[in-house]
Amino acid sequence: MAKIVTLGEIMLRLSPPGNNRFIQSSTFDAVYGGGEANVAVSLANYGHDAYFVSKVPLNEIGQAAVNSLRALGVETEYIVRGGERLGIYYLETGASMRPSKVIYDRAGSAIAKAVPDDFAFAEIFKEAAWFHWSGITPAISPEAALITKLALISAKKQGATVSVDLNYRKKLWTPEAAQKVMRPLMQYVDVCIGNEEDAETTLGFKPKQTDIGKAELDLESYKEIFKEMKREFGFKIVATTLRESFSASKNGWSALLYDGECFYQSKRYLIEPIVDRVGGGDAFSGGLIHGLITKDKQQALEFAVAASALKQTIHGDFNLVSEKEVEALAMGDQSGRVQR
Repeated sequence: MAKIVTLGEIMLRLSPPGNNRFIQSSTFDAVYGGGEANVAVSLANYGHDAYFVSKVPLNEIGQAAVNSLRALGVETEYIVRGGERLGIYYLETGASMRPSKVIYDRAGSAIAKAVPDDFAFAEIFKEAAWFHWSGITPAISPEAALITKLALISAKKQGATVSVDLNYRKKLWTPEAAQKVMRPLMQYVDVCIGNEEDAETTLGFKPKQTDIGKAELDLESYKEIFKEMKREFGFKIVATTLRESFSASKNGWSALLYDGECFYQSKRYLIEPIVDRVGGGDAFSGGLIHGLITKDKQQALEFAVAASALKQTIHGDFNLVSEKEVEALAMGDQSGRVQR
């Protein structure tokens, strides 16, 4: 298997139990997670040498975050210690017509205050086959944006394939700020992952008819955006998940991939009830990376969609599934029967 590097922020996630609201909860469930850390966990589950690069405070909370990754096989030797705090986010899980809600408490986190000299990228990317990052990391701070750029330059020098999940977060920056930073970074990207909202907010591609707030999908609009993105940035592959939102508890789930010649569409899953949709996109990214390394494009897409569908049945940020479990679902076993 391959050496794969991801770069980003790992955070402490605090959630009211079940579907409780913030205002009615006296206790919170605590887990750790974050976009690129979630991808690293998936890739470690599939047998890769998955390295997560970040900075966490030199205290017990920072160590607990690192331990959560180590326990799942992620390589943590490139995580730097320092700074004052670990970022926190609070998640209220929605149900039926009530949407989920996220509140961030991450200002001044260790990774936001990191500097380029914290990371020896020449060593980090030595013999790396793949580098994955997301639009969340450069949104954290100007320093994190510079670190992302330097990591990209080093990854390409080492000959690694680069993937990005555009992952726009409106609570971190504006579309104008995002495009100013993100568009120049696309020159380093081989595989671009993101839905039509991300394509508009981070890269400026205006969808013609799509509406992520409705259930119906307009695949032709996606295809036109994909073609425009490939023409402008030269991506080798563009991919997106396709979520049909019937309610917070019931979604249709599939995906689309374009390689410049063919469009590949996955089978569709109906996820009901959704246990935890946070990390679903990261599970797709991890599954797609593994699939593109080990399978043909249609199989890679089917693996990624199956992996991300399974994630939404699991509490927490991390996708705690094996390659065998994903393959079983991708091959058609949706029975949910007890495995004896």
